[in-house]
Amino acid sequence: MDLEFGSLANSLVLLLEAAQSEIEHDQDAARTSLAAASSILQLEIERRSGVNTSRTGGLAGWQIARVRSFIDRNLHRTIHASDLSGVARRSTAHFSRSFKQAFGEPPHAYIVRRRLEEACHLMLTSAASLSEIALSVGFSDQAHLSKLFRHAFGQSPANWRRERETLWRR
Repeated sequence: MDLEFGSLANSLVLLLEAAQSEIEHDQDAARTSLAAASSILQLEIERRSGVNTSRTGGLAGWQIARVRSFIDRNLHRTIHASDLSGVARRSTAHFSRSFKQAFGEPPHAYIVRRRLEEACHLMLTSAASLSEIALSVGFSDQAHLSKLFRHAFGQSPANWRRERETLWRR
């Protein structure tokens, strides 16, 4: 194991341990640690895979990290392409093409997917109602969450949550 990878692995371990210890007491701190660990790991995977994220029209690594972080911090509110292009310091017209090249999907699809992932996380880790969860991750209401959730996962959020609660109790 090279020194750089060892340092990276230690950082990830520390972030994950912090998230684990905070999950019961301070979910925001745990979420921040997990987001940081996820970003570090994703950037390292991209770096080691040899993917050149700064190819013509793409986004540089720092832009990807900043955009990802901005989206994760702002899931609860409306996120416009102009917000994201400002974070990446690109024109709005150029940004959408660059985003799709870097992330493999358009900005809106990525944001919806992240909202659904966060909704899943909250359904498993909190007792909040589905309507509260929907609003907290940026959906207009529970029906909006349910429609997109059913399309993505083939079942309602309530059924998905119930199935997983049953598994946790075993």
